[in-house]
Formats: sequence, structure tokens, C-alpha cells
Amino acid sequence: MHDVLLVPGDTPLAAWREIYRGAGMRLAATAAGPIAASAAAVERILGRGEPVYGINTGFGKLASVRIEAADLATLQRNIVLSHAAGTGEPSPAAIVRLMMALKLASLAQGASGVRPATIAQLESMLRAGLIPVVPAQGSVGASGDLAPLAHMAAAMTGVGEIEVGGVRQPAESALRAAGLTPLALGPKEGLALLNGTQFSTANALAGLFEAERLFQTALVTGALSTEAAKGSDTPFDDRIHRLRRQPGQIAAAAALRNLMAGSAIRASHLKADERVQDPYCLRCQPQVMGAALDVLRQAAATLGHEANGVSDNPLIFAETDEALSGGNFHAEPVAFAADMIAMTVCEIGSLAERRVAMLVDPALSGLPAFLTPKPGLNSGFMIPQVTAAALVSENKQRAYPASVDSIPTSANQEDHVSMAAHGAARLLPMTRNATAVVGIELLAAVQGCDFHRPLTSSAALEAVRAQLRERTPTLDEDRYFHPDMEAANALVRSGQVVAAAGLDLPGVA
Repeated sequence: MHDVLLVPGDTPLAAWREIYRGAGMRLAATAAGPIAASAAAVERILGRGEPVYGINTGFGKLASVRIEAADLATLQRNIVLSHAAGTGEPSPAAIVRLMMALKLASLAQGASGVRPATIAQLESMLRAGLIPVVPAQGSVGASGDLAPLAHMAAAMTGVGEIEVGGVRQPAESALRAAGLTPLALGPKEGLALLNGTQFSTANALAGLFEAERLFQTALVTGALSTEAAKGSDTPFDDRIHRLRRQPGQIAAAAALRNLMAGSAIRASHLKADERVQDPYCLRCQPQVMGAALDVLRQAAATLGHEANGVSDNPLIFAETDEALSGGNFHAEPVAFAADMIAMTVCEIGSLAERRVAMLVDPALSGLPAFLTPKPGLNSGFMIPQVTAAALVSENKQRAYPASVDSIPTSANQEDHVSMAAHGAARLLPMTRNATAVVGIELLAAVQGCDFHRPLTSSAALEAVRAQLRERTPTLDEDRYFHPDMEAANALVRSGQVVAAAGLDLPGVA
């Protein structure tokens, strides 16, 4: 993959998606001037001898404690070490890497007061594949993601652990092996590194990107299920959706129409079909999936702003040599976006499970019970549907909004927090659950279409069927089902289902 250019304050969402998927990155040369000016402003502010939060004072509830000049370097190191108090399993390397890139782009806007050498350390670690080991738990999403970012900052100074090529090493050893010297922090730099919303934002962006792929794949499997049940494409007629004027609904209906265009299965029951209306899980796909798309796009807009924003504190304004203390570290926008993504992921999986349940029920689908030629002797898709139901139920429990909760911290100085970190961190597990549900639907829908042979579906859907059948044969007799599910799940996760369909399916950006 090519290197993504990080333009501080103006990096598109597509670039963050590429970084999440593994692309390299480089900082735009235009960042050098603002970075140097911001660092110089901190020196001038210090020279005035006035107390300035985060530069020569304590932190949080200790902001009134003045720190002498001789102790400023110790102050910055102490805040990093003391705040590196995360717990739980390490965050996925892809999340930490994205977090580092987000922090790099934020600091490079010249509002954080860090030196060029500090920027260079972060950029060099990214280029060398040095990923700090960052425990996944410990942030409440206000005063920034303090604990996770402190673990990142500690690794930059040679403390803690760094993962290199999947192997954990002592941070100092990993830095030196890559030709880097552990960073000595200057005034304001410890606070600038560990203050901000980059951990929450990285997790939310990862959830968004996985939800986008999930959404697109569920449109494909939904069209396949419609074919398997010999459902009608009339509910996808553009005239219906134009009257409602919901943009996502219009886009989802168009995608479903395109996916089914030219289907011989659909042509076989255009006339003399005794059924008047399909179940909602088929008929209302544009309404449900379209609403999900609109919400995902709204979340994408919020996260795009956050990814390009500056969220540490205090902020340095070099043109006036001011350090202004505010609250950009409060991650409420990210928390709301994460909650929105969680609800859409839950609903996409829920609708897909209902289609699986419909397909296995002969009274609704017109297909053999549980999609097996010999029901009774064989159980067919009986338990895969149960698995899908279990995963959907788990996602329902996880979808409760995190942003409505708050708990005071720092002796009530930080008396309202966003809970964005764990609200965002739940998104990848939720997308994994929903992806497995859509994988089960892929298997069930293709199995259902097999009963209609020699009739074929559209060219797009036949390409998807062929892709699955290269990996899993038709289920004629019961067999060990788990490998089939894993194969389908892998196709969904990889984006190969969407690619095989060969259509420009709607996305979040």
C-alpha cells in the first residue's frame, strides 16, 4: 500500500481508513512551521514566569500547585509514569497504530507546544513499526484518554513495552534496536501527549470502518435471501423511496435493485405469485438499512472532524503567546458517535438474523425445513440460526448507550465524563458478532438459492454464490458445520463478498 499523507487538520476519512487497514503514512512538510512556532511560544511563556496550567503547575485537582523551573522536566515525566495506569488486555495493534497517527496529526497542528524532536519520535516509531503495548481499559473519555495515551507516551521515553512484528519487547530495547533514543520530555510535552481523545477516536473509527463493510455485505446477503425466498423486488422500486426522501433509504433501495437486476429467479415468479407481501425482514430492507446508513454517515462526519481536531489542553496560540485552558479533551462527540455506530451494528445483525430465521421456516420461505433436503434425518441450518440469535442478543446487551453514563473523577474536579473509550472499544467485538451473523446468512441464502436450480440469480449475486461454493459445497447431508461458518465469516470480514458483487455499494464517505 502507498503512504498516506497526513495533512494536519485536513486528512480525509478515506485516508484514516487506509491507515487502519495497514497503509504507511508521512507527515506533510507544511507542518514544520506551526510545530516550531508552537514550541517557541512555550519557551516565551515560561520566560514570563507566570503560572500556566500544564506547563509549570500540577495537573487536575493539583493545578494550583506551582512547579519550579528546575523540576519542569521531572513534572512531565512524572505525569506520564503516574498516568500509565491502564489495565486489561492489550489494545489491538491496528488500534494503537491508528491512535498514534491521530496523535501525530493533532500535535502537528502547532497548538500543543511540543518540539519538532517529539513529533519526529512519534513519526519514526510509526515508520519503524514500533507499536506501544497499551492496555485497553482505564479511560473514562474526559481529560482525554489519559491512561492509554500515557502508555504510548511512556513507550516513547523507553518505559513499558513495545510490540515489534507481533513480539513484545522492553520499550527501551525496541527503540534502540530501531536506532532511536528514548525521548526526554520538555515542558508541556507529557501533558500534550497523554491529553486528547485519540484512543477513543481510534476505536470509534475502527468500529465505523468495520461497520461500513458489514453494512455493504448485509445488502448483498439481504438480496440473496430475497432471491432464496423468491421475494419481490417491488418494495425496492425507486418511486416508493423518493416519496419518503430519506437519502440512505434511497441509496439502499437502489443497491438492492442493482444486485437483483437480471435475475431469472425473480423473473420466474413475477406473475401468478399468490403471496401479496413479503415479511418485513425482506420488504423493509431499504427502510432499516437506509436508516443505518444515514446514522453511520452522521457518525462518520463527527469522527472526521474529531480526527482532524486538536483535543489536548491547554492549547498554545503562538501568534499571541497564550496558553488557553479549555475542555477539548472531553470526548462527548466521540461517545455519541460510538453509540450511534453500536445501534446500527446491532440492527444490521438483527435484520440479518430475522432473514435467516425466515429462510429456515418452510411456512415463510417455501423452502425445505431448515434448508436441508431431508429434514428430520438432518438438522440442516437449525443451530446456525440459534447461533445467529445468540450473537444478536449479545449485541443488544452491548448496544446500550455508553454516553448516558458518567462518574466523577479526580476528586470531583473532573465531575462529568463521556465514557467514550469503552463505548468505542465495544464496537469491534460487536462488529465481529454481526459479521458472523451475516456470514451465517450468506450460507443460508446461497443454500436456499441452490434449491431453485437450474434457475440463476443476477450476475452480481451469482458471482457471490460462486465465491462461497468454491469454499463450501451445498449442504446435502449434515456435516461438521463449523468450517463452513468460518469460511463464510472470513469472506465477509475480508470484503470479498462486496468485491465479488462488483457493484459500487453505498458507503459512509
